[in-house]
Amino acid sequence: MCPFVGVLCTSFLGFLLSGAERIYYLKFRIEVGRKMIEMEREEGVDREFGLTPNARLVLEKRYLCKDKDRNVIETPEEMFKRVAENIAIGETKYQGPYSFDGAVRAFYKLITSLEFVPNSPTLMNAGRELQQLSACFVLPIEDSIDSIFQAIKETALIHKSGGGTGFSFSRIRPKNDVVKSTKGISSGPVSFMNSFNAATETIKQGGTRRGANMGILRVDHPDIMEFITCKADNNALNNFNISVAVTDDFMRAVSEDEEYELINPHGGEPAGTLNAGEVFDKMVEMAWRNGEPGIIFLDAINRTNPTPHIGAIESTNPCGEQPLLPYESCNLGSINLAKHIKRDSGKPEIDWDKLRDNVHLSVRFLDDVIEMNEFPLPVIREKTIANRKIGLGLMGWADLLYNLGIPYNSDMALGFADELMSFIDDESKEASRELARERGAFPNFSGSIYDQQGEASIRNSTTTTIAPTGTISIIAGCSSGIEPAFALVYRRANVLDNDEMIEVNPVFERVAKDMGFYSSDLMDLIAEQGTIHNIDQIPESVRRIFVTAHDITPEWHVKMQAAFQKHVDNAVSKTVNFPNSATVADVAKVYMMAFEEGCKGITIYRDGSRDHQVLSIARKEKEEREDGDIPTEPKKKRRRPDVTKGTTTKIRTGCGNLYVTINEDEHGPCELFSQLGKTGGCIASQTEAISRLISLALKFGVPIEDIRDQIRHIRCPQPSWSNGSTVCSCADGIGLAIDGYIKERDERKSPSLFPGGIEGVAESDLEQDWEIDPKKVLSKRLADICPQCPDCSGMLEFKEGCVCCPQCGFTKC
Repeated sequence: MCPFVGVLCTSFLGFLLSGAERIYYLKFRIEVGRKMIEMEREEGVDREFGLTPNARLVLEKRYLCKDKDRNVIETPEEMFKRVAENIAIGETKYQGPYSFDGAVRAFYKLITSLEFVPNSPTLMNAGRELQQLSACFVLPIEDSIDSIFQAIKETALIHKSGGGTGFSFSRIRPKNDVVKSTKGISSGPVSFMNSFNAATETIKQGGTRRGANMGILRVDHPDIMEFITCKADNNALNNFNISVAVTDDFMRAVSEDEEYELINPHGGEPAGTLNAGEVFDKMVEMAWRNGEPGIIFLDAINRTNPTPHIGAIESTNPCGEQPLLPYESCNLGSINLAKHIKRDSGKPEIDWDKLRDNVHLSVRFLDDVIEMNEFPLPVIREKTIANRKIGLGLMGWADLLYNLGIPYNSDMALGFADELMSFIDDESKEASRELARERGAFPNFSGSIYDQQGEASIRNSTTTTIAPTGTISIIAGCSSGIEPAFALVYRRANVLDNDEMIEVNPVFERVAKDMGFYSSDLMDLIAEQGTIHNIDQIPESVRRIFVTAHDITPEWHVKMQAAFQKHVDNAVSKTVNFPNSATVADVAKVYMMAFEEGCKGITIYRDGSRDHQVLSIARKEKEEREDGDIPTEPKKKRRRPDVTKGTTTKIRTGCGNLYVTINEDEHGPCELFSQLGKTGGCIASQTEAISRLISLALKFGVPIEDIRDQIRHIRCPQPSWSNGSTVCSCADGIGLAIDGYIKERDERKSPSLFPGGIEGVAESDLEQDWEIDPKKVLSKRLADICPQCPDCSGMLEFKEGCVCCPQCGFTKC
């Protein structure tokens, strides 16, 4: 008996229904699916799919259906059936080679084999009430209040549906420009970015993903220097990645150390000049400090714009791999290369026939995603269908190289990347032409780069993109995108027995056992060192092949990105990793190299720069102030004077009104009290504990600015608004009150900022440690904040302006 008999009618019913009816339909469909699964199991069908424990954890947390109490009511198998069944409906709109039943079977096999995985919104939403299947959107922003706040509204709708947004702020007039209609003064693009950031802070994407934005400004905008430094504070614009849109002319001016012209977007008039080298140096310096801004090469992007007659591309999605026209969206999916290896002759090699078949089926799947997509705005539907952009990419590149015995940092790997991506791109175009013969070309085909005499029409204006695949690569159990492996061995928290587990790359583990050098002690050593580069007991031939991200010089990262970019329609998501010891000049060399190699953008990250940036900058700034640095010698507690003076600030939080009192003596702030709700309540006790620890820190000489930086933007499930600011939690509310105190103090030019203390707080281990070495305590606190995943306490990686956890799938941009 066919396991999909009876599903066709319910699938069409689910497609037509909405609201409460669709929820009822979904529950019915899941029950039907479970009955089919039971039948298959009785027939001995294996449906384990090879999912790793990490993959199952990610699916349960972020992808599987849940009831109103957030209990998981769907298995991975049911999710795969839901997605295959829903996307297969797209096949029924045209006369093609697949029946509905045949398409369900083909798509189900494709994704359960983990040989191809679509982007996260498709897995989350296909066949469910939301039905929003796109990951990438770009919204236009014109130079008017109406346009700006319309874009904020549209951003909220997109984030709510599970998508990320990109913007070019280049059309907004510069800071201090006169607004003729009101005779007022413009506040400039960066100020409006803060409004977008605040709106994003309040939206939880579809209950599963946090909002993410890309902010872009042209290098010839008069406010470019303010934009370049707008994320110098790691707590600023924390829902944005930022990139500078540079032109070929600018890069030539950098090489020749020339001045270049700034253009006021309001009227297009010249607005002065800047030295290109100095602007470039500032971009490089800021990227060296904390990874931002990145660069997009605007002319390189528009040279391959498939529809130049429709308009120029100004922006990309949050991770930079998908350039889009205003109001366009794109559906992405990735081939898992690790699943395309055969060993017919005993030696592993790529299975080209299997890869060709899966590329063709994946292109068909992604085109059907467009058919089934419920777009968040009518104009997005219009623009997306007009160009039908899809982005087929790949993941598992590092795993493939390990299996084939090819070092990532080698000419052989570059040549193989060129051959492989050329094959995928060519086959994706052929698959799209086949679809055009069945379904017609994309509506904007006439006038596009494909509209050439003698050339066949094509269904999709773009077919290839290389995305970061941070979460879907965990589901597939492979390395992400075209990135090298982050580590061969790492420790993972085991929440069941409060212990740690050692995770070993399966290819490396197999080789180590086959060659006889595997041992648990050696795996511990590798996890400790993070590399096998200097471990002599491992054969040199193995060390040469099994390189990880930080074994590879930045130049090889760029070469690999450029090798793939030659055969990718859109762009390539890739992070160039630097060691902590890298210099600003090293970063400058890579930025220039990326331009010369033909990349469409570049993102770098210097190891540890974001983890320690707050501390290092704060120390440098305090060295320049009269009150000095964090004390190197232990400070004695100063006694609280009998009389202090202070102010109380009311902050609205999600838990109620919070009243924060900051008192000071003749030396500066000396104590902080907070009052929230009834005394003795759980939340009230937590805020009291925070206040006591802050007072303890103040009396031992910790600058109040550092305290503010530590507690600002801590999140809880109940954010709120207060006096025009987002209050992420009660702790964040206290941080806001401190921030207000600092600003008020600076305005009245307090003669001293040296923090004092209070008496009466009980001695503690923290206090004793602070007396011995306050710097060490503060450094440890900072180190605890960034590298650990807040969900599973695993080690976070930094990619494309985002932190992501390779263990549980947590991401934050």
